[in-house]
Amino acid sequence: MQDNCCRMNQLLQPVAQPSCPMPILTAAVNCPWLAATVLVFQCSPAARYVSCVVFYVKDALRRLQWKANMPPSCVQLEPQLNAGGRLSLHTRISLLLTAVVAGLMLVLGGLWLSDTRDSIHEEVTAATRVCEQWLNVLVSEARAASSASASERLLANIKAAGRIRANALEIVDAGGRRIYLSPQPTYKAGRAAPNWFAQAAEPSFAPRRIAAANLTLVLYPDPSRASLDAWDSLFAMAAWTCALLVFLFIAARWALNQALHPLDQIRAALERTGQGRFDTRLPVYASHDLNRLANAFNGMADRLNEAVNDNVRLDSERELSRLLQTRLEVERRSIAQELHDELAQGITAVRALAGAIAQRTTEQAALHGHAQSIIAVTNQIQEGIRHILQRLRPLGNNSATDLEQVLQHYLELWQQHYPELALHADLRIGTLQVSDELALAVLRIIQEGLTNVVRHAAAAQVQLTLHTLQQADGEWLDLTLADNGRGLSDKTSDNAGCGFGLTGMRERVAALHGELSIDSMAGGGACLRARLPACRIQTSQSAK
Repeated sequence: MQDNCCRMNQLLQPVAQPSCPMPILTAAVNCPWLAATVLVFQCSPAARYVSCVVFYVKDALRRLQWKANMPPSCVQLEPQLNAGGRLSLHTRISLLLTAVVAGLMLVLGGLWLSDTRDSIHEEVTAATRVCEQWLNVLVSEARAASSASASERLLANIKAAGRIRANALEIVDAGGRRIYLSPQPTYKAGRAAPNWFAQAAEPSFAPRRIAAANLTLVLYPDPSRASLDAWDSLFAMAAWTCALLVFLFIAARWALNQALHPLDQIRAALERTGQGRFDTRLPVYASHDLNRLANAFNGMADRLNEAVNDNVRLDSERELSRLLQTRLEVERRSIAQELHDELAQGITAVRALAGAIAQRTTEQAALHGHAQSIIAVTNQIQEGIRHILQRLRPLGNNSATDLEQVLQHYLELWQQHYPELALHADLRIGTLQVSDELALAVLRIIQEGLTNVVRHAAAAQVQLTLHTLQQADGEWLDLTLADNGRGLSDKTSDNAGCGFGLTGMRERVAALHGELSIDSMAGGGACLRARLPACRIQTSQSAK
C-alpha cells in the first residue's frame, strides 16, 4: 500500500504545480469526480490513500472501456479473463456499473473520513481543554495551601481520578523523573485501529504542560479510542457496502438479462438469415428501440426475400430460354438432316432422270426443251435447299469455329439474295476461335438484324462491324448493325412473327451474360449493338 500511495503521490504532484495546469485539466475532463477528489483531499494525509484507491478504480474502468472499444485483432492480444473466452456484454456492463458505484462509495468514504477526522479533533480538543481546566484548579488549590504536603495531596487527587478521557497524564519531578502515569483505557482495551488508518484519521496534538511547585504535569491528548470507534464504523460500513455492491451486481445482471434477452433472439434471427433462411421474422417488442430494430430487420429480410425470388425467377427464365434455344437448334439440325437426306436425294434423282431424257431426245425439240427446263428448276431447288441448310445449320460439326470465316460466307449468300441493299461489313476479329454457342448467337443476331432491315427499315445501306475489345474483365465481342432507314417505330407491324426476333436476340444475349441495345439514330435509321464475352478456345483443345 505504501508503494502504491507513493506512486499515486508522484502522479498527483504535477497537478498541484501552478506552472503545469494541463494534467489537472485533462483529469477534470476525463474524470471530473477524480479531479474533485484530488482537489478536495490533497491537503489531508487520508486523501493520499483514498486517491490511491480511486486511481486504481479509474484505471480498471478505463481497461474495461478499452476492451469494449478495442478491435477484435487487438482484443485477441489481451489475456483471456477465463477459460471460456471474453466476458459477456451483460457481465461487463454489470461490472462497469458496480465499479462506478464503488468509486462513488470511495469518494463518499473520503468525505466521511475527512468529517471523522474533524470530529475526532473537536472531541479530543474539548476533552483536553476540560482536563486542563480541572488540573489548573487542582494546582491552584495546591499553591494556596502552601504546605509541605500540598504536592502529595495533589498527586493523591490525580491518582484518585484515574484515567482521564481522551488524554494520558504524566507527572515528573524537578529532576525529570516520572513519578506517575495515568492507567491505560479500559474502553475496547487491547484493541487499536490499523496504523495506516490511525495516521489518516487521527489529528496531531501538542502536549500540554502545567507547572505545580516541584512537579510538572504533562497532558498528552490521546485520540486512539475515537479512531478505533471510527475504524469499527468504517469496517461495518465497508461490509454493508460490499454486500450492497454484490447485490447491485446481481440485480444489474438480472435486469440486463431481462432487458437484453431479445438480443439473443435477434442474434439467432441474424444467424438463420445468414444461413439463407430469408423467411425469418422478428416479433413486436415492448421496447421502442428494440421494436425499431425488429422492424428494420424484418424490412431487410423482406427485401432479401424479394431479391432472392427475383434472382431465382430470372435464373429460371434464363434457363428456360437456354433450353428453348437449345431445343430449337436441335430441331433445326433435325430438319436440316431430313432435308439433306430425303429432299436433296430426290431432287438429285429427278435431275439425273431429266438429264437422261435430254440426252435421248435431242432430235425431239419439244421434249428436249422440257427436259432442260426440269434440269434448270432442279438446279434452282438445290440452291434454295443449300441456302436453307446454311440457315438451319450454319456452323457444321466443328467443335471450334472460325467466326470470321462463317460470317463472311453467310454475308456473301445474303448479298446474293438482296443485291439492292449495300452491305458494308467490317470484321476485325482475326483468327479468334470461339465456342459454337457464341458463334451461333452472333450469327443469329446478325441474321435477325438483317431480316428486320429487309422487312421494316426500307433502307438502302447497312453497316456491320464486329470488333474485339480488351477490358479489365476480359475479352469482349462488340457487334454493331446500323442502317439508314426510317428507324424504330411505335406502331405494331403487320408482318407475322414481328417482335419474336428481338425477344430471341435478348434471350440469347442474356444467356451469355452480354448486353444488347437497339436505338434510333439522329440522322435516321436504327442501330443495334451487342456486347458478348468472347470465350476463347485453346488451339490444342480445338485440335483434339
